[in-house]
Amino acid sequence: MIVDPLEALAPVLREAARIALGEEVAATFDPALRGSDRADAQANFAMALAKKLGKPPREIAQAVAAKIDAPDVVASVEVAGPGFLNLTVTSALLGKAATHARSADRLGVAQAEVKDTIAIDYSAPNVAKEMHVGHLRSTVIGDALARTLAWRGHRVIRQNHVGDWGTPFGMLLEHLVDVTGGAGAGDDASVGELGAFYKAARGKFDTSEAFAERSRKRVVALQSGDAETLALWQRLVAVSSRYFQDVYEKLDVTLRDADICGESFYNPRLAPLCEELERSGKAVVSDGALCLFPAGFKTKEGNPLPLIVRKSDGGYGYATTDLAAIRYRLSELHATRILYVVGAPQEQHLAMVMTAAKELGWLAAPARAEHVAFGSVLGPDKKMLKSRSGDAVRLVDLLDEAVARAAAVLAEKAPELSADEKDALAKIIGIGAVKYADLSTDRVKDYVYDPERMVSFEGNTAGYLQYAHARIRSILRKAAEAEVAPGAIVVTEPGERKLALAVLGFGAAVRSVETTLEPHRLAGYLYTLAQTFTSFYDSCPVLKSEGEVRASRVALAELTAKTLAEGLSLLGIHAPERM
Repeated sequence: MIVDPLEALAPVLREAARIALGEEVAATFDPALRGSDRADAQANFAMALAKKLGKPPREIAQAVAAKIDAPDVVASVEVAGPGFLNLTVTSALLGKAATHARSADRLGVAQAEVKDTIAIDYSAPNVAKEMHVGHLRSTVIGDALARTLAWRGHRVIRQNHVGDWGTPFGMLLEHLVDVTGGAGAGDDASVGELGAFYKAARGKFDTSEAFAERSRKRVVALQSGDAETLALWQRLVAVSSRYFQDVYEKLDVTLRDADICGESFYNPRLAPLCEELERSGKAVVSDGALCLFPAGFKTKEGNPLPLIVRKSDGGYGYATTDLAAIRYRLSELHATRILYVVGAPQEQHLAMVMTAAKELGWLAAPARAEHVAFGSVLGPDKKMLKSRSGDAVRLVDLLDEAVARAAAVLAEKAPELSADEKDALAKIIGIGAVKYADLSTDRVKDYVYDPERMVSFEGNTAGYLQYAHARIRSILRKAAEAEVAPGAIVVTEPGERKLALAVLGFGAAVRSVETTLEPHRLAGYLYTLAQTFTSFYDSCPVLKSEGEVRASRVALAELTAKTLAEGLSLLGIHAPERM
């Protein structure tokens, strides 16, 4: 059973095109269907065919329209403008599709026909540092994409590329010795907050030459595999991992310890990789450094821009690790799609890595790699969000503030709730508010962090959607108390028709996220769906109607609630039953 009306229209148009335009055209015919304000759908194929056929677009559209013969699917068709087809589907089709969706698994939405193995690189905090607002977007966007792509049936491999290796660990490990007494001594609690721990280590490194010298020696010991130093390093990684997990649980994302694949994982691969590239002649020494020169990248002076895989001092940088990572994901994880949920400033670096991987023969079709770029979180002054001290805002502080604001709203709007209910709801609403504010924004754009607006139950917010879901669930509970069972959905009134069309667009909304990697498309769909339900409820009484009409509207309301809950879940947001 086809759920999406657009899916039902596509084969009808293809058959009409075959009859009107011939087999050759029909073999590659794309109906170019999309939603429309003037009808249920608009088909824009004629514009693309005009040059190929040497005919005016309107003439092509008229020819196809004349051959449409599907009375069970198409109620009306109109040629509009220079050559668009405005199509209206039958009310019977909408009712049957909605009835099927309400009772079907996954709301009747099929999984992807071609399933990928998708490695998704996101979050990526640094060991021994606190997560701050700069980690929010990567974590939230990446998690929403991971959830959505997995729901579509793809094999999703989360890759948390944490910073757990490199020269800063010399000072961090020496400071760990100072505060705990050594690899097996002291209590991890003495590490305290990671932010303060890192600042203390940096302060000593910058002011004490003796400590700086010890730190440099510790880096050498770490890189050479000294057992005591590795034990210290593992201890610091373990403390940080527990902290990361606490933040992830507070933020309600799906990342776990098993998803961590940090820089240290690739360290043993770097030297062999460089040797292989140099031996094969694919990388060359330039100014003492081993470099690749991916095609299409130039310096300001117009010279080829190098991707440095081994520095002139023999050390390795991000490029080396990222090359090792993309090779691992392709050859060992067998990824067919790699996503880097990384800020926009890294665009050139990632483009160079991907281009190099293609030129080296690693990244070849059907495999592909994509940079899921995103903008910044801004404060009220439209500058990077900072704390009063000028530091980046700690992520846990940002989340705690949102929960506290949600609790204040609940105290005002729902005083009848128990303390436990308010506490649980405040967390759901507050965390949902933070996520939705991010995910409802086009990810490539910056957005202003406004906690007061975020926790509102009005406007395009998580609270509005959560309240809409809870309101529908309240209606359904009242229907159950009145022993009104959902029935077959019958579409007769304009409000019913508009809601049925909206709710049946869920599959298309999810597929759009799958292809564009833009979660705001799903968020926007859910907001429109919630608004459409409000209009439906105002014009089409549910519980006050009678007989089959009441049973139909209860079923349509239930389908809407299920769709809102499923959609919010894909964004990583809970839909409470009561608010």
